[in-house]
Amino acid sequence: MYYEGILYRPPSEARSLILQITVGCRHNVCTFCTMYKDKTFRIKSRAEIKAIIAEALAYDPKAERIFLADGDAMAVDTSLLLEILDELYASFPHLQRVGIYGGPRDILAKTPEELATLKSHGLTMVYLGVESGNKEVLTSVCKGVSPEQMIEAGQKVKASGLVLSCTIIIGLGGRALTQAHALDTAHVVSKIDPEYLGALTLMVDPEAPLAKAIEQGDFQLLDPWESLRELRAMLENLKVSHCVFRSNHASNYLPLKATLPADRAELLKTLDRVLKTSALEELRPDYWRGF
Repeated sequence: MYYEGILYRPPSEARSLILQITVGCRHNVCTFCTMYKDKTFRIKSRAEIKAIIAEALAYDPKAERIFLADGDAMAVDTSLLLEILDELYASFPHLQRVGIYGGPRDILAKTPEELATLKSHGLTMVYLGVESGNKEVLTSVCKGVSPEQMIEAGQKVKASGLVLSCTIIIGLGGRALTQAHALDTAHVVSKIDPEYLGALTLMVDPEAPLAKAIEQGDFQLLDPWESLRELRAMLENLKVSHCVFRSNHASNYLPLKATLPADRAELLKTLDRVLKTSALEELRPDYWRGF
């Protein structure tokens, strides 16, 4: 299927049809990210979207899962999103789930009624990049919202009945803010209480603005053991009701999966064992890691 630029989607949408209803990311200034730097943000026209749906239907008429891309698809006007959802469910008889990236500012721009209506029309899951819960980190990486706004955005999605999947980035505060990043991120995620939580480990593209800070010595990347200690501190202080946790992304040094809080003790035990032995063979080699 035709897609403008490099395709990005959440790992859990690997088997989904990807429909690009927007191009790029409207925010697009986060210092750690280069995913959409080669694209100018725009919302596709109704005619383009209809053509995309028709192409997708010809490609896989039995699709059960669809993901709406790119990075700011929640920026689409609610009335158009509703049209898209209605057409998708009318066209794909086996469709069970529709997911979407939701930037915090785009979520905050929707009313609770709009989010609930999107849910009633078949939107299923929203992916929110929390990245950090620390004010200084969020400011330094130009995320564009405060920890309080991030909490508000996440709670707003949850209140609508939509399933929420959050992402955090280990190491985003560097060595200087590792403890604050760990504890404040645990606090923000706890306040949101998402159904799903994914932890990535910071890897910096040479073209990312953050790379210059690293080169100048203003930002120190964590080593593998520091990354695991930071992750441990986050998990130890996380207070969620029922959350599927994954840190098995290609960027992570130690693939982990658990359901929290039920598996917390076993998860911490695994981290303690690996940290105590400091055995490199326990970790994913750098040449296997990727964005």
